[in-house]
Amino acid sequence: MKQRVKRVLRRLALLGYAIMARILPLSKDVVVFESNVGRNYSGNAKAIYEEMVKQGLDRQYRIVWSVENVKEAIPGRVIKVRRTRLKYLYYMAVAKVWVSDSRMPKWLKKRKGNTYIQTWHGTPLKKLALDMDVLSMGGSTDVQKYHDNFTANTRTWDYLISQNAFSTETFRRCFDFHKEMLEIGYPRNDVLFARNNDAAIKKIKKRLGLPLDKKIILYAPTWRDDQYYEKSIYKFASDMDYDLMKQQLSDEYVMIVKFHYLVKDNIDWSRYQGFIYEFNQHQDIADLYLVSDILITDYSSVMFDYSLLKRPMFFFAYDIENYKNNLRGFYFDFLATAPGPIVKTTGELADSILQYDAKEWEDRYQIFTDTYNHADDGNASKKVVRLIEKKLKQS
Repeated sequence: MKQRVKRVLRRLALLGYAIMARILPLSKDVVVFESNVGRNYSGNAKAIYEEMVKQGLDRQYRIVWSVENVKEAIPGRVIKVRRTRLKYLYYMAVAKVWVSDSRMPKWLKKRKGNTYIQTWHGTPLKKLALDMDVLSMGGSTDVQKYHDNFTANTRTWDYLISQNAFSTETFRRCFDFHKEMLEIGYPRNDVLFARNNDAAIKKIKKRLGLPLDKKIILYAPTWRDDQYYEKSIYKFASDMDYDLMKQQLSDEYVMIVKFHYLVKDNIDWSRYQGFIYEFNQHQDIADLYLVSDILITDYSSVMFDYSLLKRPMFFFAYDIENYKNNLRGFYFDFLATAPGPIVKTTGELADSILQYDAKEWEDRYQIFTDTYNHADDGNASKKVVRLIEKKLKQS
């Protein structure tokens, strides 16, 4: 019964959107922002929006944010809406510009005259979209259907932001994207240039309730396609022994655990109080980059952003063979390219942190940043805002 009601409501929503898109004129002053399929206020979209606020453009245009929690604090003059609700459908129908870092629902038909700026959400190590020849994502296995849906979505994009030349080449192919590529670096990384100083970092630590007398480890793994609760709701996948990490490292370090935005899991960290600090999907990871002294990840694109800070990175790749051979596959030789130790056990991880020698990784780290950070300059948000203004002023 509940599923039938959902289907009926969805059909009504589709019908409502189709009617509004047909009869209502585009509003030249409306911009809709969305991040992480409407789950939170973060990432590239957040950085672009906050640059608009900084320039006072939130007073000149109607700016809409699609967020799960409409009570979430967002600066500036903003209209907050929940994805797929009537108000959301209205603004999507009339908006002159869409800005998003992930795919829109396939039933949202883009109107003539609308400009869609797709920021995407990371430089890829793991294979994406049309380059994927195996699919085990959230229970879906029909790779051809996945390719078709992805292509239909990318056809609606007018602009696509790229962090580097490698991404530009990869995105053109894997997204079958033939419109304008903006190889300008990621807006979300502008803050890593602006606030990478002692005073700003101390202020963030105090706001987040982090200790000032310990070094900070940020653990930010990606999600696993085959470990999920339901479609688009994934489990927190990790083989880390947190007891051993605490035993080996707690004299000098505390650890932040940051889930990927697709992960929704309730884990009781209370036994690690004072050592592990968890931040949910609503915490912008850029702040966590800035306060952390080292990063632990696996195959996540966080490595490409964090490398801008030139701080140590460690790769806890306990399932690398399965991930590479059965789940996704990699675009480049990860083992030969990673700018830090790759380990498979918690013991090896703790030892590599305690014994880390920056000089040992200096050359590889420099090659990595030359390859993947060459476009980031701290001004990407300004460049996108100029584009948005240009589109809003066009007749």
